[in-house]
Amino acid sequence: MSELTLLLLRVAFLAVMWGFIFAIVYALRSDLFGEKVRRMPVQSSSPAPAPTPAAAPAAQPTRPVSPPPAAGSSLEATRLVIVSGTKEGLEITLPDEQLTVGRSSESGLVIRDDYTSTHHARLLRWADSWVVQDLDSTNGTFLAGQRVSVPTPIPLNTPIKIGTTSFELRR
Repeated sequence: MSELTLLLLRVAFLAVMWGFIFAIVYALRSDLFGEKVRRMPVQSSSPAPAPTPAAAPAAQPTRPVSPPPAAGSSLEATRLVIVSGTKEGLEITLPDEQLTVGRSSESGLVIRDDYTSTHHARLLRWADSWVVQDLDSTNGTFLAGQRVSVPTPIPLNTPIKIGTTSFELRR
């Protein structure tokens, strides 16, 4: 092999090695410090006008329609209580719209354990109740022992488990 070919192979090998190193550093950085969160568009708080009977068949709802909350629904919840985990006993007043849960310091509820993702889950008001939404976490979000795959309404005093921490919505 000529010296030029050998030199080119060495440079290519070094470039590939540095590419792997940068990929590893990026993965570690995003895992430790979190990735940038995309801002969701703000929806108007004013109710949308009711469709006319003629327009009703053509209208497509943008979110699932659910029945009005029953007695003991999660809309009456005003606080989140951690019942097990490193922050056991901590109570958080629920915000008006949503609460994010994860390892990121940007989260409303920060849970630092090995089984919690940077942006793990979100609690939000939806159709007059609180729902839990898993944000594609690795280890999942569990409501009453069942893994959450779609936004799911949260009944009062029902355990939600994220990583090693369990919490409930209460009045």
